[in-house]
Amino acid sequence: GHNAWAIAQDFELLTEGRKSQKISGTNNVSNPSNIFIEKGAVVECSFLNAHDGPIYIGKGAQVMEGSMLRGPLAICDGAVVKMGAKIYGGTTIGPNSSVGGEIKNSVIFGNSNKAHDGYMGDSVIGEWCNWGAGTSNSNIKNTASGVLVWTPGGQVNVGLKCGVLMGDYCRTAINTAINTGTVVGACANIFGNGLTPKFIPSFSWGSDGLQRYDFEKAMADINNWKVLKGTALTSAEKTILKHIFDHY
Repeated sequence: GHNAWAIAQDFELLTEGRKSQKISGTNNVSNPSNIFIEKGAVVECSFLNAHDGPIYIGKGAQVMEGSMLRGPLAICDGAVVKMGAKIYGGTTIGPNSSVGGEIKNSVIFGNSNKAHDGYMGDSVIGEWCNWGAGTSNSNIKNTASGVLVWTPGGQVNVGLKCGVLMGDYCRTAINTAINTGTVVGACANIFGNGLTPKFIPSFSWGSDGLQRYDFEKAMADINNWKVLKGTALTSAEKTILKHIFDHY
């Protein structure tokens, strides 16, 4: 896929002429010359298979015991891979994000959490998102037919596999079941019974008969999540989000 190719290209650019931190002997490793661990990263008691593509682990990242990593894969600065995680190739874990469960061919931007069991596949997740424990997305239809994805200009058939495209500051409740080819805007708080709708607009509250998320409540809730990672919502961010709230 495109991200797998991009990871391989970036790996060459980032590591050329540089020396990786030594790989701990507690790990089970395949093709170590295709693995680069930056200073300050901690990787212990895990499986790293770089036979099909490189594995890059950024500064200060932590890969906990029992994790199974398969290249091409990028784990960016400060990210945490929880115990027993299974991460397939074509995946990028953004800076300061926390991941667990099973992830395949997905891009997770910075400061987002998919920290527990559940499946994420063929998906793109924005910044400051949080997937509750057990949340999973479908990436292929039961009929194995083309996946229709919402766009402003109408539905588009994107082929056999597509997971979820999720904007910044979104959260899902535990055991949320995300439909195949779902599009989620920004600042959605998703919970409810059964599969989610295929299109969840920005500032949605729930998923069964979507309601509008009160703006000030949304800002307070987002700030609470940012505080958990040692930062806070800025006035500039709030202005941008107000524009989205008013116009989208």
